[in-house]
Amino acid sequence: MNELGLRAYVAVRSRAATLVKDESGEGVISAAIAVLIMAALGALMWVGFKALWGDASNRTSEQVNNIGR
Repeated sequence: MNELGLRAYVAVRSRAATLVKDESGEGVISAAIAVLIMAALGALMWVGFKALWGDASNRTSEQVNNIGR
């Protein structure tokens, strides 16, 4: 293969590689996935907090009522 043919081959392969490996939206997609995961974790934590708070409230009310008897 002569030098001109080699340069042409390298140029074509380099151009094809840059066209195929377009990762321009990867950061946005990754950020969106991270936001969705954090939102799901926050929702689960809120449900757990509400259950814990309700249980503590019920027990406190029971203890206060027992003291008055």
